[in-house]
Amino acid sequence: MKFSSKILKCQLSPVRKFNPCADQAVAAGRTIYHLNIGQPDVKTPESFYQAVREFREPTLEYAPASGLPAYIDAVRGYYAKLGVKLEREDILATSGGGEALEFIMACILDDGDELLVPEPFYANYNTFTFMSGGVIHPIPTSADNGYRFADRKLIESQINERTRAILVTNPGNPTGLVLTHEEMRVIADVVKEHDLFLVADEVYREFIYDDEPMGTFCEMEDIKDHVIVVDSISKRFSACGARIGSIISRNREFMAEAMKLCQGRLCTATLDQAGAAAMYEHVQPSYFKEVRDEYKKRRDAVVEELNKIPGTKFHTPDGAFYMMVTLPVDDVEKLQYFLLEEFEDNGDTVMYAPGSGFYADPADGRSEIRIAYVHNCDYLRRAIQLLGKGIAAYNAKRGA
Repeated sequence: MKFSSKILKCQLSPVRKFNPCADQAVAAGRTIYHLNIGQPDVKTPESFYQAVREFREPTLEYAPASGLPAYIDAVRGYYAKLGVKLEREDILATSGGGEALEFIMACILDDGDELLVPEPFYANYNTFTFMSGGVIHPIPTSADNGYRFADRKLIESQINERTRAILVTNPGNPTGLVLTHEEMRVIADVVKEHDLFLVADEVYREFIYDDEPMGTFCEMEDIKDHVIVVDSISKRFSACGARIGSIISRNREFMAEAMKLCQGRLCTATLDQAGAAAMYEHVQPSYFKEVRDEYKKRRDAVVEELNKIPGTKFHTPDGAFYMMVTLPVDDVEKLQYFLLEEFEDNGDTVMYAPGSGFYADPADGRSEIRIAYVHNCDYLRRAIQLLGKGIAAYNAKRGA
């Protein structure tokens, strides 16, 4: 039997690739400190659970393919606070940001079409692009300049006749880059001049650690027909398991095409949309400030501990809750196997996401890892200390 060429191009997620080894380590009695997955330990707002408990319809029916009106209007209200006026037709509910990305790629890419993406990038962009028949064309960035890429000459040098869109994550996963408003303007001018779509993954919008105000590409009226925003409640409200996101665009032609896919999958979960609507309506700005302050403390704890490990290199992130780190080892995947299969410190070991999965070419990023700092400071300090001890033990075994 034959499998599709599209699925054969896809790789396992670097975030979950080592789960079988981790399960064996746990079965052997070890405790694993997780730096690999962006699953925050922040409490989900009570308004979500209250809305689900109070749902009293006699039959749990399909929601409209576009989304529950209550959810759509709650999203509109959220964007209104950002100064963006949206109509109901500008929003489609999706099963998390992942489905939003799948639908977008299916709508804008044909076989061989290219998507420009600053690299390193969220690993699942590879999967969504491959399954649409497209190809990621990376825009190279470096930790040396904070992963900044919004230079007109740099971006335009990567555009060719197969380029259909630029995809940016702001704030960035896995780099923590936050675009300035000036940089957003540069990107906007490029997509307008070259008649490209701009896919803006803005699911970490609340998590910016300096005084830069929150922004969205939806604000830019002159490129409203180019912009497609991916949004989600997963990280905003620490509700990853609810799987509710949205596609937002004022390009009505694009939205009509995306509706075909929304109708094809019938609807997103009715109860989860009801809970999501309640969070948008009832969560106060103080919630986001408290969560943002907590993530900043966690970032600082990780940075402090990484600075104690000889040979590590990284750029301190400005947003989201991820960072890329170069380790002083020959191959971080080999190190991960060692940590899960051989290493322990008082019964503890550590797990991360290998960096190669965040590149278009899996041969790249072999000395890098992505860290998700989504646990409390004590947990994170212990995890980074384990990483340092594990690196020392691994290099000693190799004679390095």
